[in-house]
Amino acid sequence: MTFLAKPFSLLAVVCLLAGFVVAPPAVADDPGAAARERQWPLEVMGVPAAWELSRGEGVTVAVLDTGVDARHPDLAGAVVEGPDLTGAGTTHIAHHGTSMASLIAGRGHGPGGDLGVVGVAPRATVLSIRVTLETHDPARADPRVARQVRGAVARGIRWAVDHGADVVSMSLGGADGSYEGSPDEAAAVRHALSKGVVLVASAGNDGAGANRPTYPAAYPGVIAVGAVDQRLGPAPFSNRRSYVSVTAPGTGIVSADARGSYVVGDGTSSAAAFVAGIAALVKARHPGMGVSDVRRAILQGAVWSNAGRRDDAYGHRVANARRALLVAGAPRRAAMATRPRQASVTGPARSTGSGPLIWSVLLLLVAALVARLALRA
Repeated sequence: MTFLAKPFSLLAVVCLLAGFVVAPPAVADDPGAAARERQWPLEVMGVPAAWELSRGEGVTVAVLDTGVDARHPDLAGAVVEGPDLTGAGTTHIAHHGTSMASLIAGRGHGPGGDLGVVGVAPRATVLSIRVTLETHDPARADPRVARQVRGAVARGIRWAVDHGADVVSMSLGGADGSYEGSPDEAAAVRHALSKGVVLVASAGNDGAGANRPTYPAAYPGVIAVGAVDQRLGPAPFSNRRSYVSVTAPGTGIVSADARGSYVVGDGTSSAAAFVAGIAALVKARHPGMGVSDVRRAILQGAVWSNAGRRDDAYGHRVANARRALLVAGAPRRAAMATRPRQASVTGPARSTGSGPLIWSVLLLLVAALVARLALRA
């Protein structure tokens, strides 16, 4: 898994906030209020401004992960339960997956939805598909389960495509053989892309180590997401590879946890979930948009980090929801703007550059006619 997290209680919330903000009494009294106060990535990625254009309505994001706790107050009404493809039962389930789902489509809770975690696309639907185990799940030691899990990502991608997913979010990698990839996964990725489904995956947390390629992020066509910190510098753990498409916040990320609690963690998992949310915003705004155009909107809409250039750590800069939506809409606006000029055939607005050529031809014809009359005389 690519998320380094620690759950926090009410006391821990106060301790975590002490070094970052001066919290009003309400924050100390409610973990949900504390969680909302710590959602710094939303402003960094231009999410509140993006909500003026889209909130992910009508889009289904398949979350291939450890399962999602649909009972969490921040995810009430947002989750559709899919299959458990791990064959591992229900022990140690839904912690990591719930965190990622909340960053994508959390709706908050309480009066006006002002408490808890709100996701990038709060009106999108999460389709939960369990394809991997929690890091500390004892079932990982079971050879039978290990065999089942090894092929679960490929099966999960196909199941998501066949059941209406518009976006597939995969905040996973770095274990279960994912450093090498597999033919089944590669084929499933190609199948999803051919059906117009956007695939997003975490780039991996091996940047401070061997920096090995991580799958499914490294498959062609997948939007691979690295992590930046609050200063928009590359997170030390984030993989630095040529397949990194874009980056997003991945340190000090507050998200929902199973059983109604919250968690703070670091990892490219969170970064990928944020970008999956941006993809949902774009798909909701432009339902017929193809995979390559959604990808282009996210990459071209990214903003320069403090590095000021494209490299293996940043990919195509830091993802921005508002700018992605504007880029996605730009081709349509440009087409509408040029259509009247293309239809016009009269008046001074018509200037194609062919006028001088036409006059030259006419003068040549007149000269030829004059010469012919002169010869007859």
